[in-house]
Amino acid sequence: MQGEGTSVDQGDTEIRPAATDRPGPAPRGRAAVVAALMLAMALAALDSTIVSTAVPQIVGDLGGFSYFSWLFSGYLLAVTVTLPVYGKLSDTFGRKPVLVAGAAVFLLGSLLCAVAWNMAALIAFRIVQGLGGGALQGTVQTLAADLYPLKERPKIQAKLSTVWAVSAVAGPGIGGVLAAYAGWRWIFLVNLPVGAVALWLIVRHLHEPARRSDGARPRVDWAGALAVFACGGVLLTALVQGGVAWPWWSAPSVALFATGLVLVAVVVLVERRAAEPIIPGWVWRRRTIAVVNLALGALGLLMVAPSVFLPTYAQTVLGLAPAAAGFVLSVWTLSWPVSAALSQHVYRRIGFRNTAMIGIGSASLVLFAFPLLPYPGSAWQPTLLMLALGAALGLFQLPLIIGVQSTVGWAERGTATASVLFCRQTGQTVGAAVFGAIANAVLAGRLGGAGDLDAVTRALGTDAAPEATRRAVADAVHWVYTGAGCAATLAFLVLLVWAPRRFPVLTDQ
Repeated sequence: MQGEGTSVDQGDTEIRPAATDRPGPAPRGRAAVVAALMLAMALAALDSTIVSTAVPQIVGDLGGFSYFSWLFSGYLLAVTVTLPVYGKLSDTFGRKPVLVAGAAVFLLGSLLCAVAWNMAALIAFRIVQGLGGGALQGTVQTLAADLYPLKERPKIQAKLSTVWAVSAVAGPGIGGVLAAYAGWRWIFLVNLPVGAVALWLIVRHLHEPARRSDGARPRVDWAGALAVFACGGVLLTALVQGGVAWPWWSAPSVALFATGLVLVAVVVLVERRAAEPIIPGWVWRRRTIAVVNLALGALGLLMVAPSVFLPTYAQTVLGLAPAAAGFVLSVWTLSWPVSAALSQHVYRRIGFRNTAMIGIGSASLVLFAFPLLPYPGSAWQPTLLMLALGAALGLFQLPLIIGVQSTVGWAERGTATASVLFCRQTGQTVGAAVFGAIANAVLAGRLGGAGDLDAVTRALGTDAAPEATRRAVADAVHWVYTGAGCAATLAFLVLLVWAPRRFPVLTDQ
């Protein structure tokens, strides 16, 4: 939906008045609402990582070591597949009811996780958590755009980026401390007071304008929601578990991928017939949104290289302790939000597209530079690269998200925001599968046999790794970074060739 009227140039961004844009929440109590959004974002980010260091205590108490990985993948799958559903619901019924309902489901899941009696129950309750977490992630980002006009959006988005980065990095440490000194169940119980405060602030201070109604009852595409959920769940499960729980070409993998393809056809059929589809066709027909979806999908893919493989490299190749290895990774959370906050000064001059191209172009150079590091090298070298990578990605991601949110009116903003977040999450899932396969193939070739990066790192102490193994891990991670650099280059080319030079931005009412 593009506005009507005469466009005005502002840098390389095309400004169009929004004829039908619906105003966002009233400014009354905006600071309290922002505080609630930051708390909600912290909860969603923490629960993606906080369980990792408590696995030994959880397995020791509940058993189920053979399938504990579903504590992570079950939560992330539920978050990912519900993003499009919550985006459409927030456009239909408003942000507040969706966020309140999502927060309530998330807190219910947290309480159930704290009282889980075996691993199967805990995994099921983590999925319940994820069903609420999808509402937190998507609706928080959408509300941030509703609350602030285009000129001020970088401030709130930078705050949310900082909260996400700090929470995601601090999660394992907090989880380890709680598991060691209070018991693993407190990992989930601490969500309750924090979430309750966020929920109270939203209920008390978020006041959305009354919806204009023509008397017709809002129609919800429940069949489409179910089809999207089933399709995403099956395909993402195939990607997450393939090569881990079973070989890629085994019967379970083939069956899941075949079922997923059938469900893709079902989704297309259902959505074409729906009056108000969960994934409307305009998400992919509008060039700006389609390009950003693809670019942020590539971002999710390339982020797997540092976030998953760099700690292993730092411990096995550089011989660092786990805490030091975590620091090498965490430095990009320092430069990313700073760069994101400063990006407004760039895109106001040269436009969203060109700013994002500078960011992802710089990121590709950093990723391709990683395999050129000397062996074994010093810790400061990858640390410096991660600092530069965070700065580059902050310049890439935020302008694209703000740009997309600014090209649609209120009634489409939730769907548009959810689509880009869904593509980024899906990219991370695909990246984990693809890069995991690459790393394991390189290890198997270098070590002469069937190898796997997780097994190698679990079997080794950081100071006792044989030279052949250290070189094999270095080669595997170098190939992963090369693949990530290719993903960044692809995103650059997509923006260069396909993205409009001027985003059709709607002026704020």
